[in-house]
Amino acid sequence: MQRRDFVKLLGSAAAVGWPLKALAQRPAMTRVGIVTIQPRTAQIFATFGQRLRELGYAEGQNLVLDFLNPEQQPGGNAGVIEEFLRRKVDVILVPYESTLKAALAAKAAVPIVMIAIDYDPLAHGYVKSLAQPGGNVTGLYLQQLDLARKRVELMTQALPGVKAATVFWDSVSEDQWQAASKAAATFGLRLANMELSNQPYDYDAALAQVPPDYRSVVIFCLSPVFYRDRQRLADFTLRNKIATVFGLREWVDAGGVFSYGVNFPAMYKRAAEFVDAIAKGAKVSELPIEQPTKFELILNTRVAEAIGVTISPAILVRADEVIE
Repeated sequence: MQRRDFVKLLGSAAAVGWPLKALAQRPAMTRVGIVTIQPRTAQIFATFGQRLRELGYAEGQNLVLDFLNPEQQPGGNAGVIEEFLRRKVDVILVPYESTLKAALAAKAAVPIVMIAIDYDPLAHGYVKSLAQPGGNVTGLYLQQLDLARKRVELMTQALPGVKAATVFWDSVSEDQWQAASKAAATFGLRLANMELSNQPYDYDAALAQVPPDYRSVVIFCLSPVFYRDRQRLADFTLRNKIATVFGLREWVDAGGVFSYGVNFPAMYKRAAEFVDAIAKGAKVSELPIEQPTKFELILNTRVAEAIGVTISPAILVRADEVIE
């Protein structure tokens, strides 16, 4: 995904998309604090690190990448922020709203590059505007609620015989469930919902609580825990012979039936460019927040066949990629 696949909101003079000050020499060492519940070996971090290497960084020479998991850190999200401040990181990469809240509550002055995929930073008041965020927060924002509605539409087209389905959601994705619910009636679809809580999530127990007529298709909202559990969810799909709908292709690669959403590693690639700009002196308050504009429909016909599901040919020809 190239830079043209992200929309930039005008708000500062730019050279190759960045303020001129961003072209200054970077410091001898840049320390980046990365908040995540995902393993360090995840593709998103491989892409992030690769882009930094392309920009001239090398771990141990002029770059330090610190990973902290708020589920394992004493004090949770607040503890993560406190520890990063103690380590004197230069930039914090934040994918979770709960961590961003903790940073703002701590009045942390360190620059923050957010990857907002399941919340609206403007509506929630974390930034002044997308064009000129103000403060110390910038980054990327994915309009997930629009995508939640679109997935419902695509699902009814891919599986036209399905008239009832279930949405699985958790504490960070309730608004996606609500968006999907509002869209369902437009497309003649009945939706049940099931909130998942108390990790590790018990997906089979949750499905057993859903009325039988709603079990043939499960739509998963975008959530960090669902993303981490994607291999478990692939096993869940095959074991229960259900069609699953997701927001990112990684689930389909693991064994889901279809997804519609952004290229997630590409967002981390772009986040690396934000980190580089900040390291070279760009003012965070003047770096416009960007939104992805390219989305991909990925289908897995191999899994569909294994669970006895037929995907509409009309959707197959529209797919960006079909896994056979």
